[in-house]
Amino acid sequence: MTERQGLAESDGDGRTAQRRGLLGLALMTLAMLSIPLVDGLAKYLSADHSPLYIAWARYAVACLLVLPLALAMKGRQALPRRRLGPHFLRTVFLMGAMTCYFVAIAEIPLATAISAYFVGPIIATVLAVLLLGERLTWRKGVAVVLGFAGALLIVRPGGGVEPGILLALAAGGFFACYMIATRMASLSADPIQTLAFQCLVGALILTPQALWTWSVPDSGQLWLFAAMGLFSAGSHLLSITAFRYADASSLAPLVYLELVGTAAIGFLVFDELPDLLVWLGASVIVASGLLLIRRREA
Repeated sequence: MTERQGLAESDGDGRTAQRRGLLGLALMTLAMLSIPLVDGLAKYLSADHSPLYIAWARYAVACLLVLPLALAMKGRQALPRRRLGPHFLRTVFLMGAMTCYFVAIAEIPLATAISAYFVGPIIATVLAVLLLGERLTWRKGVAVVLGFAGALLIVRPGGGVEPGILLALAAGGFFACYMIATRMASLSADPIQTLAFQCLVGALILTPQALWTWSVPDSGQLWLFAAMGLFSAGSHLLSITAFRYADASSLAPLVYLELVGTAAIGFLVFDELPDLLVWLGASVIVASGLLLIRRREA
């Protein structure tokens, strides 16, 4: 092989890697902009249905979409067969996060809820130090302090604390536990198997609360529930696929597009405009999250 041929092949590999990276970024962007659509539909439907029922419906519909796909792709191996305990624990934490969040957005503006919810990665950092024995660096410490300060700006404990904000913070706490459980489990199951298990078991876990708050959607609302499940399953599949084309450090900052999309839907659809302190708190929380991301890249 000549030197020129080697350089040409190297350039070709570089262009292929760049295209794959761009595809991963595009898929993650679509995923993060799909999630606010789920939240907007859930908030809209909460005018007529309990958030507890809506939380179940989201996963029930997603299950109807994902399980046939998993069966078609994996056959009898559609669900994971090993380490079911960690799979179940992760699903319980994720269901807790979603239920708290759906109840929260029925009471407070979407942008306020998602801002409080984003304390999850900060809480996960603290839990990783306490439970996983990870080293507490100065960068982690600063990020945790910033995240806590941002949460205080949103909650404003000196005045009357809204229950919806506390629920959004609780949702972030559950999501942090979900992240830690995922790390501890070191799961090796295929992403489609994991998603199918999550949707199926999640729907079963949430069935009691759905029965307790049961309501029957009218014909005009059925397509909204279907769209909610479709966007939910689609966002998960898009994000899973994105990580196959781009590295985590490149994709992680795009998570904050969810905040932008959620705020836009809150303003355009529900005429919600959080006050200055909420925006300031959200900015501080995002800054703390980006600081943690930078630590991982270093």
